[in-house]
Amino acid sequence: MKGLSAQGLVVAGRAGAVVVDGIDLRIAPGQVVGLAGPSGAGKTTVLLALLGALPPGLERIGGRVLWDGREITAPRRWRRRHVGFLGQDPASALHPLYDSRAAVREALPRGGRPDDVLAVVGLDPAEIGHRRPHQLSGGQAQRVALARALAGDPGLLILDEPTSALDPEALAAALDRIRLRRGDPRFATLVVSHDPAVLAGLTDHVVHLGRQHRQASRGDDSGPAGPSVRGRGQAGSRAGVPVLQVRDLAAAQPGRLLFQGLGLELAAGDFVAVLGPSGSGKSTLLRTLAGLHPAARGTVTLLGEQLPWPVRERTPAARRAVALVGQNPLDTLNPARRLRAALHRPLRHLPRAEARAEAARLLAAVGLPADLAHRYPGALSGGQRQRAALARALAGQPALLLADEITAALDPATTAEVLDLLDRLRHGTGLAVLAVTHDPSVAARADRVLTLHHHPTLHDRRQSADVR
Repeated sequence: MKGLSAQGLVVAGRAGAVVVDGIDLRIAPGQVVGLAGPSGAGKTTVLLALLGALPPGLERIGGRVLWDGREITAPRRWRRRHVGFLGQDPASALHPLYDSRAAVREALPRGGRPDDVLAVVGLDPAEIGHRRPHQLSGGQAQRVALARALAGDPGLLILDEPTSALDPEALAAALDRIRLRRGDPRFATLVVSHDPAVLAGLTDHVVHLGRQHRQASRGDDSGPAGPSVRGRGQAGSRAGVPVLQVRDLAAAQPGRLLFQGLGLELAAGDFVAVLGPSGSGKSTLLRTLAGLHPAARGTVTLLGEQLPWPVRERTPAARRAVALVGQNPLDTLNPARRLRAALHRPLRHLPRAEARAEAARLLAAVGLPADLAHRYPGALSGGQRQRAALARALAGQPALLLADEITAALDPATTAEVLDLLDRLRHGTGLAVLAVTHDPSVAARADRVLTLHHHPTLHDRRQSADVR
């Protein structure tokens, strides 16, 4: 039987608890198969089990994986010869010292042209080819990693949330390229996604893992209030004083201006969404406000006091008042420390018993079971890591939450639960939220939307930000 098949796949954790139980999967030549399910259902674990690349702490204890009818006994060699893979954290998978061309060239057959592959996924090689991962936006890094996975036309392409950080135009380009494999007997493709529209337009059929979660409410008074966390409340700011004021902000990367003339104000409880194409500077805006990226010019005032731009020059109180949840949770969570330790650090001012109880409340608030506290980040699913990073950010009781694509790896029900939690915090404690997103359901919750546009050169003086 040609293609990929898994028979009775069983994966267990360190304590013997079964994580994936008896999965059967078949991808025939020419097929694009989808894998769906709620966050934490085991989708990424299934992919890694198929590839023979499970992380420490997880082990395949049952079942077989076959390629073209033969059981895979040397998975590393098989992956090199037959597989293109895109994981959930593409920026982490790209070599930090390789520029985009080199990253793609490494996966190409001899004589292949990396510029051609970059162009296929909607990237301009002249603009992107020389940049290293830290100089790419989340969406750009995702497309470079997709180009690398597609390089050499692998017989098996496995994609884990390949569109989570893409704007609509980039999404269309990526899907068009994946769709070309459909019906071609040389190729088999497996796609994990939380986006039903992506799966419906791309796949031949979808395998569902886990139970179907109920649709979460919009956070109105008709449903249960759900768990909450403590916050600063209105006492965290002076009456009538905005939480955040930004004036004439400009930020750049070497050789190009990302945005200029940006003005923004958030009052206690405000929710502002930031939209725009990949590379327009959305993530850089949040990092600049957090003091992690230099501002070319402009001023920022937090709770009535002007802040220095570098985070190292801010007071401890000012640093606690601003929390950033980045696109890649692995940048936030120390891979060598359990989740419990990550949560306890911002709670170290509390007595131990109280800190432990508050950590449990934080996990419950973001929809994570308490028994995940003993796990390392590498043993969590992408969606679980995203919610853990949010819990850690909320542990410091910030006045301002800077959220970068925090729902990208979440299923629709969990997305609604996280947004409901933010609504409760905004209305109950006065938390202000500035959120970068490509998700219409997130933008629909916002009070206002800020749209950033491309600003290609340092000399281009076009207006680069609109607020509505």
